[in-house]
Amino acid sequence: MNRLVTASGELELTRFPHRPQDPLRAWDAADEYLLRHLDETGGPRGVPVVLGDRWGALTTALADRRPVQISDSLLGRSATRENLRRAGHDPEETVLLTTRDTPPERVDTLLVRVPKSLALLEDQLHRLRPALHPGTLVVGTGMAKEIHTSTLRLFEEIVGPTRTSLAVRKARLIFATPDPSRTPGPNPWPLSHTLPEDAGAVSGRTVVNHAGVFCADRLDIGTRFLLAHLPVRPDASRVVDLGCGNGVLGLAAALTHPDAEIVCTDESHQAVASAEDTFRANGMADRAVFTAADALGAVAPGSADLILNNPPFHSHQATTDATAWRMFQEARGALAPGGELWVVGNRHLGYHVKLRRVFGNCSTVAGNPKFVLLRAVRRRR
Repeated sequence: MNRLVTASGELELTRFPHRPQDPLRAWDAADEYLLRHLDETGGPRGVPVVLGDRWGALTTALADRRPVQISDSLLGRSATRENLRRAGHDPEETVLLTTRDTPPERVDTLLVRVPKSLALLEDQLHRLRPALHPGTLVVGTGMAKEIHTSTLRLFEEIVGPTRTSLAVRKARLIFATPDPSRTPGPNPWPLSHTLPEDAGAVSGRTVVNHAGVFCADRLDIGTRFLLAHLPVRPDASRVVDLGCGNGVLGLAAALTHPDAEIVCTDESHQAVASAEDTFRANGMADRAVFTAADALGAVAPGSADLILNNPPFHSHQATTDATAWRMFQEARGALAPGGELWVVGNRHLGYHVKLRRVFGNCSTVAGNPKFVLLRAVRRRR
């Protein structure tokens, strides 16, 4: 937990799930810079819409203005609720939308926390553009290393004339003036592509990627490696694609386990929508359950026979194994006795150490100079 000093007082903020020893803060200099700018210039106009607020710092600081938050992250929205409650606000009085929800019809102030994904920024600016008008205040914020020429070009092309501030504590602001005469063209998202012929069970199948989901136009090499060694459990009644992304692993499991229920789960709403659309594009939408959840929060304990996992090792710009660690711990609880967790990851991440700590066992199924495929089993009592 850490304190963000604002013009209206100090806020105790935390990420979600909260870990007392977590060294990563729930806010940074970019959030501070934007809040200070608003305070110095008279505040937002009307009801502010906050796009991409990572852990709710901006939404909590502006809670008295009843902001509308738009976020792709279920964890980020959960953190926002906790931080609002901790600051003395009722979370139910703040509108928390996902990136898949219909945006507000009119936006007088749009505050944009620049995301790591340029594609997600492009998609969301396209979706929000009809709600902007010449008097809309549009301010973006991010660390200087997150704001590139391509970032500014998107604001310029989709919103209107754009400029940046000077850097303060390695953070910058982006100012865009809505121009109704702009003709940016249609929103290019989602994208679709056909999987290559060496993709195992899913060769030649169609993949749909909504903006912000990893590897939008190709099969990522970690998933390709797992597909080459895909486990088949004829007795499996439930198979989970944990951190499903665009659902390729879940689709492969559905094709190789025709009698099993498939669960595709991810904390990203864009990812869950991608997985569902991937299944639908292949005529298999009725074969899986698609759910946005924190790790395996939507899977009943002891109900899974096989879990497939290609865990992320970044949280926004920070490199961390916290997400993988939580996934492994929850996987053990979700597996039935004798159930298996299969994990693919970069060799240098050392996931085998964590898996042995959680499961008491871990074996290497396959490896190459970059990746390793690991198998852990929930032991029978």
